[in-house]
Amino acid sequence: MGNEKKNSTGKSKKNSTKKSKKSEGKIKVSKDGPYIVSCKIPLSKEIIIADSEGSSYGWKKEETYSIAETYSLCRCGKSGDKPFCDNAHKRTNFKGTETARKEKYLNRAEVIDGPGIKLTDVENLCAVARFCHLGGGTWDLTEKSDDPKAKELAIKEACNCPSGRLVVWDKKTNKPMETKFEPSIVLLEDPSEGVSGPIWVRGEIRIESADGKEYEVRNRVTLCRCGKSKNKPFCDGTHISAKFNDGDKSLR
Repeated sequence: MGNEKKNSTGKSKKNSTKKSKKSEGKIKVSKDGPYIVSCKIPLSKEIIIADSEGSSYGWKKEETYSIAETYSLCRCGKSGDKPFCDNAHKRTNFKGTETARKEKYLNRAEVIDGPGIKLTDVENLCAVARFCHLGGGTWDLTEKSDDPKAKELAIKEACNCPSGRLVVWDKKTNKPMETKFEPSIVLLEDPSEGVSGPIWVRGEIRIESADGKEYEVRNRVTLCRCGKSKNKPFCDGTHISAKFNDGDKSLR
């Protein structure tokens, strides 16, 4: 099974997600325990492709998992059966207290209003995937978006941002320019940094906190799986300094 084909803007050529899957699928953050995934949401692994300077520019699908209707993904980073939970959180006395805000993305976002597009940015969602570095950076490209090439690259970079920190908006329609994902969960690997990355949640999957409240449903977010994020359940890039490694062959 290959990657979704994308056009020059980074948008998927595939149509939007099925509404039934969006409404049924859910990730439950259990108290000091794993992520419990329901409705057989597809699970795969992808590798971040980077250039010689470490700037990311693409994705390579590595593996698709066989899964049950409901399955549990490790959240503490200590499971011996990664990516699945083996109750290591109990043996290690994992403290997975959620600290992320439930305020909506747009209420927190900084706005960069370029001549051709608008960019919104919520910095503390950053998973340090480094897709925003090419061509002077997504912010600079947005400021120069009256240039068609700068605009195209800014859109591509924002669409490749797995955490959804960066979102590009069409100034005429005021709608986000997003890749249309099927509801799916992807484990990220980052060989350029020599680490395993977060859990990439795509296609408007509901995420419910341990207290039963839901986070804002978004097209793409990244969840911590090293257990070290200070913005739990979301990734804050700490997997890099923590040297988190799930044993993937791309890191050997």
